[in-house]
Amino acid sequence: MNVNRWWRGLGTALSFIAFGIGGLFIGLVVAPLLSLCVRDNERRHYLARCLIQRCFRCFINLMQGLGVLDYRLDHQERLQRPGLLVLANHPSLIDVIFLLAHMPHANCIVKGRLANNPFTRGPVRAAGYITNSEPEAVLEAAGESLRKGHSLILFPEGTRTKPQRPIKFRRGGANIALRTGTKITPVLISCTPTTLTKGEPWYHIPASRVRMELRVLDDLPLNDDKQQPTGQLARQLTQRLSDHFNRELERFHHEQDMRPDT
Repeated sequence: MNVNRWWRGLGTALSFIAFGIGGLFIGLVVAPLLSLCVRDNERRHYLARCLIQRCFRCFINLMQGLGVLDYRLDHQERLQRPGLLVLANHPSLIDVIFLLAHMPHANCIVKGRLANNPFTRGPVRAAGYITNSEPEAVLEAAGESLRKGHSLILFPEGTRTKPQRPIKFRRGGANIALRTGTKITPVLISCTPTTLTKGEPWYHIPASRVRMELRVLDDLPLNDDKQQPTGQLARQLTQRLSDHFNRELERFHHEQDMRPDT
């Protein structure tokens, strides 16, 4: 392993250590203080999400400073609007960090096991993030969150995107959009070279510095045809979303290939 790759490996280890310490601190110190000092649930969640947003900004700056990765976010201003339903592909473990870091007071749907992980359960519970343990409860909680004007982040694949495979969404995102009547804000994420994909341990360090690129696409309106059952509309919308993401991702990669080396 060359010196640059060794250094990025060390930087990755330090970043994960910092992430773990931050999660424990929020769970063991911040969350109990908020519970003690702030009686209103909505206010507690708001304060916790603001803190997590700032922590994730610092975490991204740390990874950049250590040379682990660089990133670019196109059309960031589109994420500043309230009440968004953000659907994104999921090429890397850290995708949600970039979205939460750049969206004010955002809620998100996370895997149920994160609510039991000692390093993540504190932030998840303090912020009131929605866990996907019970599908019907998720729909109800997502609808309530959007009605309150909170933005919601969801990765409809249900797992991380497999490299070199087409994106294939599940119907969860479409069901939430149709049942709440919320337009979809798609976010396209590219990670080059791939890292922290499904089943890949953190210590598999890529040969070159990781480049995360996020592009906020135009909102997608819904088909409000009341003549069709919701299940059929959800299937149609899910296929439309999968096709849209695959088409835009192909275009995105073509643009990357056409860029002059710098």
